[in-house]
Amino acid sequence: MIIPSTRLLSRLTQYLPVGLLALTLAATDANAGSREQALQIHNRVAGVPPTEAVLLQMAAQIDAGQTAEAVKIAMNNEAFYSVTLKNMATPWTNRDQTVFAPLNDYVATIIGLVRDNADFRTALYDDVIYTSNASGLPAYSNANNSHYEAIESQGVSLKDTLVRRTQSSLNGLPADATSGVITSRAAAKAFFIAGTNRAMFRFTLLNHLCRDLEQVHDTSLVPDFIRQDVSRSPGGDSRVFLNNCIGCHNGMDPMAKAYAYYDYEFDINGDPDGINGAIHYNGEGTLDPDTNSRVEKKYRINSSTFKPGYVTTNDDWLNYWRKGQNSYLGWGWNSPTLTGSGTGAKSMNMELAHSKAFASCQVEKVFQNVCLRKPGDATDRAKIEEFTQNFAANNYQLKQVFIDTANYCKGQ
Repeated sequence: MIIPSTRLLSRLTQYLPVGLLALTLAATDANAGSREQALQIHNRVAGVPPTEAVLLQMAAQIDAGQTAEAVKIAMNNEAFYSVTLKNMATPWTNRDQTVFAPLNDYVATIIGLVRDNADFRTALYDDVIYTSNASGLPAYSNANNSHYEAIESQGVSLKDTLVRRTQSSLNGLPADATSGVITSRAAAKAFFIAGTNRAMFRFTLLNHLCRDLEQVHDTSLVPDFIRQDVSRSPGGDSRVFLNNCIGCHNGMDPMAKAYAYYDYEFDINGDPDGINGAIHYNGEGTLDPDTNSRVEKKYRINSSTFKPGYVTTNDDWLNYWRKGQNSYLGWGWNSPTLTGSGTGAKSMNMELAHSKAFASCQVEKVFQNVCLRKPGDATDRAKIEEFTQNFAANNYQLKQVFIDTANYCKGQ
């Protein structure tokens, strides 16, 4: 069978019915040789075409049965960091979930952890941040994004210049109050700004466990931590609360307590969009005048809506989802010492990161980026499970997921 050229495939997309086109592309993959496989791996992993020399090197590795080595060659390209990883992580840093956002400390930290083969779970709870050591850049600032915007505008290498540093040495948080990318400036600006800090929990769940609140909705749990700002009879009908609102808040509110001491502060009059704001944390001995405790005043917003509701007094948290229908998320997966309760953001985000849902979520995201589709059938789902197990067995190094997925989607 003749394999269609790239130009011919482009023309086919204009004229063939979708089903016939899919069969044509499948036939192309089914007959791909080592050069075609190498080209596809490089394009999808690095996001750019390889040089002829690199293509031949990768093809030789594939011919020798060393596809993993071929993928590693593709991951050695700068574009794997500045294109593939940046485009994958950027939507996690904003509420619009758009890729069209500047580089920031959240994304740079994700890229650095992948490059350094770190345990990817630590992205949610370590005292870590990555900055560039390239000369001529503005210093990291907790009040603006200039350092990272300069990295991008000047074309500074992310692969070669990112340096791991302790977050607490840069943003003023105590080490035990840092929580990886969750306490990065970019995350604070997007999810701690205004509101009730539930946004931070919801987007962490969405971005790192691949679940939105509707997917963990469970009306059977105890509602004892639902705050005062949630009406128990929206529109005068208590059934709305009992059948809808309760199903999200009974699991979210006892977990979001972990963020009770955090805020994003900015000049609302001179800088209404918070462009130059900074993360704020009420440390030991600090009392918020509105709560007379370390709890930020945002936790008392609309407190008159239902006064018998829960009043947040500390940052202790409890995971009710360990029981009932959401136990399938695999809490404490490979981490039997975790108990489902604790104090502060670091321990709560560790609870999230050490779930099986977190591990499989990373695999699903890489799968979609490399295979250019979501898992669609039983074979795909079996591979997701296989790659998740392999991810864990390889100390949660995300590069291993790229290797497994690129091999699966390279064509035969």
